[in-house]
Amino acid sequence: MGYDDVLPHLGSFGPYQRRIFFLVCLPAISCAFHKLAGVFLLAKPDHRCLLPFEADNATFVSDPDFPPNMTYPWDAVNSKWSTCERLQANFTSQYFQAGIPANHSVSCEKWVYDDTMYVSSTVTEWDLVCSKSWLSATSDALFMVGVLLGSIIFGHMSDKLGRKPIFFASLVIQVIFGVLAGIAPEYLTYTISRIVVGATTSGVFLVAYVLAMEMVGPSWRLFAGTIMMMFFSVGYMLTAAFAYFFPGWRALQIALTLPGLLFLCYWWFIPESARWLLSKRRKEDAIANIQKAAAENKVTIPTEVLDNLIEPETKEDIDKPAPSLFDLFKYPNLRKKSLLIFFDWFVNSGTYYGLSWNTNNLGGNILLNFVISGAVEIPAYTFLLLTLNRWGRKTILCGCMLMAGTMLLLTMAVPEDKNWLIILLAMLGKLAITASYGTIYIFSAEQFPTVIRNVGLGAASMVARFGGILAPYINFLGDIWKPFPMIIFGAMAFAGGLLSLFLPETLNQTLPDTVAEGERFGLKKNKDLDMGNSEEMVELKHHTNGDVRKSEEA
Repeated sequence: MGYDDVLPHLGSFGPYQRRIFFLVCLPAISCAFHKLAGVFLLAKPDHRCLLPFEADNATFVSDPDFPPNMTYPWDAVNSKWSTCERLQANFTSQYFQAGIPANHSVSCEKWVYDDTMYVSSTVTEWDLVCSKSWLSATSDALFMVGVLLGSIIFGHMSDKLGRKPIFFASLVIQVIFGVLAGIAPEYLTYTISRIVVGATTSGVFLVAYVLAMEMVGPSWRLFAGTIMMMFFSVGYMLTAAFAYFFPGWRALQIALTLPGLLFLCYWWFIPESARWLLSKRRKEDAIANIQKAAAENKVTIPTEVLDNLIEPETKEDIDKPAPSLFDLFKYPNLRKKSLLIFFDWFVNSGTYYGLSWNTNNLGGNILLNFVISGAVEIPAYTFLLLTLNRWGRKTILCGCMLMAGTMLLLTMAVPEDKNWLIILLAMLGKLAITASYGTIYIFSAEQFPTVIRNVGLGAASMVARFGGILAPYINFLGDIWKPFPMIIFGAMAFAGGLLSLFLPETLNQTLPDTVAEGERFGLKKNKDLDMGNSEEMVELKHHTNGDVRKSEEA
């Protein structure tokens, strides 16, 4: 007997589970701080060249006696005066009185920044503009590399050492390197610190998510997972409040980090996962946790249930080869579904983070844009709660990705003077991609067969991180043409929505357990019969024969 056999007696979502669930949801807010902080830490305000005759503390607004046509060349690509070059002239009074601009220009050496919105950012402090503007995109990309590495490292460690110790180790590391990023003397130290912080967001959020999912009953997992994502959205919006009260980037980074200290007191309130304890044959510890939960839920667990919690491993289980990622690519139907799922994860992650980090480039009120971008996630997740078990996973995924793609592609047809319409379309696209991102978690888990589900989800999550790594560079293309990022994200989302039509629906379907069942899942009956004698199917039947025999014996 396993933990699921205890739940009918313990309760799927009793007072004990609700209390622990609420506590593990709160760190999602802190993780959102770090994942979205780059919008303000790497903010690039309006800027211009510091002219040779100006003091270092010159204001952004130029003196009317020195008109821009006499000091800067025209940037035809962006239809404004250049921010990276100045005219090569002696800038004497005679030069300005003559009114004839110089014919040659030179690259800027120093810049003056508009400080009305940001007192400082890493961009203004280290001049990450013009020829060095790619460094700001690289910093965000490397943060996502940290998220990727963290999901691998902390995910493995939490399976080996336990959820609780890795959760708290991640919290401590996150606070240390979060503060270090805030006091970094130069770009390299800042970026390395942010990479480590990115890794710890996986250690904190993913472990908390797993704790929540392992604690509640199957019927409550959709609700629990969606509510936890809503907490992340709350953190998303609160990041803008911190940015408003802490307009300097160093104070902002430290202010966003310090709330993590509050979660260290969880050591005395959050138990180790009973599921994990049972998986490690620590029956006494698991029973102690279950009885504590039963006492708070005011129920009694029958003694025979507790006595038979763990079945001994058979030699067949021990000798059975572990499933491999290559099993997903050996057989045509599994291969097709896996590639489609991986592409959907790549697109959803890239588009979600790309839109989240692109609010500075939309125009209008930057803080308001950011808050709206976070707020639209709440109705997106509410929509999933109401429809995912009624309309089906495939319908929601395809529809939301197609809607996101359509909204984002429409931005290229909007006139420049209709900026409010660009913002509206971008926010509708963000709402839709948030809903599809929430769907892909559940939909892909149901596509992979049980014996290889964790391997498949881990690979899909890794592919998603590459989407997040590329997102800052796609946003960087906005310096060439403002709608460019929206068009790229929109085209990818639209393509992903169309391709997802080739995936089978999983709602109310018997999910595959073996690799053979996974290969047959979603195939039409006549096609399934045609494949019956193919070499691949013969090999597949032989590969999973042991699993099939065990299922029949059971």
